[in-house]
Amino acid sequence: MSALAGRTALVSGASRGIGLEVARALVADGMRVAMLARSSDELRARAADLGARALPYPCDVADPAAIAALAERLTDEFDGAPDVIVNNAGMFKLATVDTTDPRDFRAALDVNLVAPFLLVHAFLGAMRARRSGHIVMIGSIADRATFPENGAYAASKFGLRALHEVLRGELRGSGIRTTLVSPGPVDTALWDAVDPDMRPGFTPRVQMLSPAAVAAAVRYAVTQPADVNVDELRLSRA
Repeated sequence: MSALAGRTALVSGASRGIGLEVARALVADGMRVAMLARSSDELRARAADLGARALPYPCDVADPAAIAALAERLTDEFDGAPDVIVNNAGMFKLATVDTTDPRDFRAALDVNLVAPFLLVHAFLGAMRARRSGHIVMIGSIADRATFPENGAYAASKFGLRALHEVLRGELRGSGIRTTLVSPGPVDTALWDAVDPDMRPGFTPRVQMLSPAAVAAAVRYAVTQPADVNVDELRLSRA
């Protein structure tokens, strides 16, 4: 039996891509998984596909009021904070800095950086009191490298890396672990509007990582013995 069986998890951006595969992997290990996404119908359909341990919670993770309501409901239904939080929801739109709509820049920060803060903030106190928990941030190669047309995304992911590092320092010795999983390009719907196969210098989709590969990395991190913290995993296509 998996060490995760009977425990609880929260996964944001769980209706598709990496988040869906993470939810799938954790449900297969016997966890009850709260799946978060804005797309209510799609989320409920994907949760139904995964079975009774997959629980859909339609939610705009960038909305502080929505996160506060979610935290209250989930704490009651899970009898406490989730054992694992996977901050995966993301927004990705390419544009040069001078052509980036300020609203798009702010939206990238809200979804990619502020939302993970809100989710951690909502449950960290209870995790501290319990002296256990695992926070996983889904980063990117863009959390340590910059590329043209990537101003909003890189700024948000560099910020996410910083948030992870601060948490790692603050939580050392607390019983709470935190892991940053930073994959290279992953073949998800985020690339649909970009069409990387038709843009020179971009990784063709056939050469990208699969969402399932990232989910396997998350599973690896959260299944280590309690006295082992996987600080960071960098993933690339072999």
